[in-house]
Amino acid sequence: MSLDLSPADLAFRDEVRAFLDAELTEDLRLAGHLCAGVYCDRPPAQKWLSILNRRGWAVPNWPVEYGGCDWSVVQRYIFASELVAADAPPVTPNATGMLGPVLIAFGTPEQKAAYLPRIPTGEDW
Repeated sequence: MSLDLSPADLAFRDEVRAFLDAELTEDLRLAGHLCAGVYCDRPPAQKWLSILNRRGWAVPNWPVEYGGCDWSVVQRYIFASELVAADAPPVTPNATGMLGPVLIAFGTPEQKAAYLPRIPTGEDW
């Protein structure tokens, strides 16, 4: 697929690439390269989640009030594509992609307060 990216989207792509060049170590690239599915070994996946979280990019699809990024669909596509192209280890989708969104939609205030801050940090896996 060919996209005509706007100058802002190209700048965002360059920002993601610079982040990956700076933060994605060779051991993490190897772990991502060796991953045969959506689940990576826990130590490298948790290390990578921690790096993403420090940048504020651990749960980009969540609403901003819970740590998400408020990115456009194109930015989410760019981010996901660049992660794959760089051999970044996948972040386990259970908590970040499934449990978190369900808690956001249906959780009690107590459940949200207890779990949502701990998912992007990897404290709750």
